Amino acid sequence: MPTPSLAALPIRRLTLRDLVSCADLSENRGWPREEHKWGLLLAAGKGYGIDDPDGGLVAACVITEYGPLERPDLAAIGMVLVAERHARRGVGRRLMHHVVSAMGTTPLTLHATPHGRPLYEELGFKVTGRAEMLRGHFTPGGTEPEVTTRAATAEDLAAMLRLDAEVFGSDRTHVITRLPAFADQLRVAEAGGRLIGYAAAWPNMDTHVVGPLIARDTATAKALITSLAARTDRPLRTDIDVRHEELLAWAKERGLASVAFNAVMTYGITELPGDWRRRFAPVTVAAG
Repeated sequence: MPTPSLAALPIRRLTLRDLVSCADLSENRGWPREEHKWGLLLAAGKGYGIDDPDGGLVAACVITEYGPLERPDLAAIGMVLVAERHARRGVGRRLMHHVVSAMGTTPLTLHATPHGRPLYEELGFKVTGRAEMLRGHFTPGGTEPEVTTRAATAEDLAAMLRLDAEVFGSDRTHVITRLPAFADQLRVAEAGGRLIGYAAAWPNMDTHVVGPLIARDTATAKALITSLAARTDRPLRTDIDVRHEELLAWAKERGLASVAFNAVMTYGITELPGDWRRRFAPVTVAAG
């Protein structure tokens, strides 16, 4: 049970001014600081946190909403963290209760680690899928797919947004339009003069994270990953829906190894909207 003093600490909205405190909290729990990712999440989403009277944050999380501004049709919860010295005192449960209540009837989703899953199940979240995290140096080999890819330009943005909304099942313009500044690479795939996929690679500590990865089919997804890998010396990291068995097997043959599995959980809906067959990897598991 949380102590009265800890339970009385108010939950407030976080802003970009809290970025360093959020990164400190990540580091406190043994996670990478991930300041670059925190910057995107705090700018594109809503952060919630509890201040520690001794400085820093007791706890934090971020909500990224999708769909109409005043009435979002989906929200992703991520970066749920509690400082080590306040762990196992009900703080995370209280913060999550607050967030779920604040979101009202908006359907929710999150990627849960095995450690966090029991709390989310207690709150009413259901497991509706799984994602496998891969990491490693990509080594091209064999016959790679003959799909045309190139660097994205400003002229591609409208087509990217149309494709993304169709595949993701909700409007995430406020996230996708930040990709040119957030990512080190943003590439598109074309066929017959039409955009059939796109992918980004963004810096996270010593890796490049591949996400989002939206593609017409597995061959297009392979071509986009190959094109991103050819332009970086860093290891790649990505989180792929386990239903994409062919892509997972191919990526492992190319040098990416399985790191972990996360449960994809939902609240208020039985499955995520959109077309999972063309949605291969999220922007980040913290934002869907």
